[in-house]
Amino acid sequence: MQGAVPRRRILAGAGALTATAALGACGGSGGAPGGAGGSRLRAAFSAGGSQETLDPHKTPLFVDQARAKALYDSVLTYKDDMSVQARLAESWDSDRSGTRWTVRLRGAEFHDGSPVTAADVLWNYRRIADPAVGAQSAQLFSAVDFAASRAKGRELTLVLKEPDFEFASALAAPGTEIVPRGTKNFAQPVGSGPFRYGSFAPGGSAVFRAWDGHWSGGPHIEELEFVPVSEERARVNALLSGQVHYAHDLSAASAGRLDGKDSVTLLQTKLSTMQALLLRLSREPFSDARLVEAFTLGLDREALVKVALSGRGTVGNDLFGRGLRGYPQDLPPRERDVDRARALVKAAGAEGLRVRLETGPADASWQNASSLIAGQLKEIGLVVEPNVRAATTYFGQIKTKGVAAHSRTATLPVPTHLRTRLLTDAPNNLTGYHSARFDRLIAQAAGTRDEKVRLELLARAQRLARDASGQLVWGFSDWIVGLAAEVRGLREAPPNSCDWARFDTVRIG
Repeated sequence: MQGAVPRRRILAGAGALTATAALGACGGSGGAPGGAGGSRLRAAFSAGGSQETLDPHKTPLFVDQARAKALYDSVLTYKDDMSVQARLAESWDSDRSGTRWTVRLRGAEFHDGSPVTAADVLWNYRRIADPAVGAQSAQLFSAVDFAASRAKGRELTLVLKEPDFEFASALAAPGTEIVPRGTKNFAQPVGSGPFRYGSFAPGGSAVFRAWDGHWSGGPHIEELEFVPVSEERARVNALLSGQVHYAHDLSAASAGRLDGKDSVTLLQTKLSTMQALLLRLSREPFSDARLVEAFTLGLDREALVKVALSGRGTVGNDLFGRGLRGYPQDLPPRERDVDRARALVKAAGAEGLRVRLETGPADASWQNASSLIAGQLKEIGLVVEPNVRAATTYFGQIKTKGVAAHSRTATLPVPTHLRTRLLTDAPNNLTGYHSARFDRLIAQAAGTRDEKVRLELLARAQRLARDASGQLVWGFSDWIVGLAAEVRGLREAPPNSCDWARFDTVRIG
């Protein structure tokens, strides 16, 4: 298996002003020129229940994103370091003002034989930006002036209301895949991805069939089946028993169990998933900044990585995106200070305060992490009580419920994370962080053409948020996938990157 691309290597970022697609497929590897082989790959993912949809603009879970990647294509996609590369685009570039972006599409077709045009792409982006749709990437397109934007043939011009030299990253974001313009029904959808729709039951399995009309040449396998297995232990058992070929999102403990087994190959990618506690600043007790600081100083991050992640992770420093373009490189580590934390709790009159910590099986490390955190914060005078929520509804519930919650975020461009999680009006700002200065720095960075200056502005914004945002990043867990030994054509890749869950490159046997 090919090893993971080093995440600390800084490549040309999403802010590059001009780019051309030298290679179409991810990782430079195309599909099978002669069409599919005669096999079905069965992939086990945690499922989302009866509310699941094949609408590619509503993909809150990894299984949604993996299905969308199979059925549809996006204009751009992410490399391992979250810089952008081509999918449906041949080239993309910004004018000097940063307000006009031109995208030229490759020759590609939808599954019904109709061409993918610039008008299709423009319609999709307008739909994503429509608040009534509820698309997860809506905010990324909120600055597009759709009345001034134009589509002609395979050339698209997107006009922005404000300069944004990082805008290319929006064209690669999860939930931006392209469907034929005017699509209203996703029961039997038409896409332009490497697989065609076969069958789908919300909360149940999905079967897609290889499409040899894909611009990359088509998959090597004949069929792809997504098998819903929400419990992580059950995914491991299904892999070991031969019921599935691919088991997604495994815990460090399971990786230890699978190490050395001839029937299984592990793909393990470093620095892939932020592990954090989110403290809701808009509610008591964390409307008191002293208790936010006490929580921050009371955590033993090294112990959390060693025990909760079984050592298969990296200590965090209260910021997202370690190793990615735009992450500040000169931050001192966050040191635990029990005495200072205890004094802050006492000053706030909060000794013995009970704090419910939202947790659940949405991540296999959280059970142990919750116990450790309760023990660590008992030392500073707080009583942490884990409140377990179901995996299928966890991330939806913590948007409105509770005051402290475990959360995890897969790899994304640093500017995208900052805009969608920490800006005052960001849809996924779950902590209620509000800083006019932070908002100004993010806006100033987006409008700055010079890459070096832009990254320094982003670094300043992150240093500001690190101490006040309520986002306590205690670690980065490795991303672990289990494969049956006969599966070839996949490599270690972080979630949201092009090569993650890239099933059109798979061979069996």
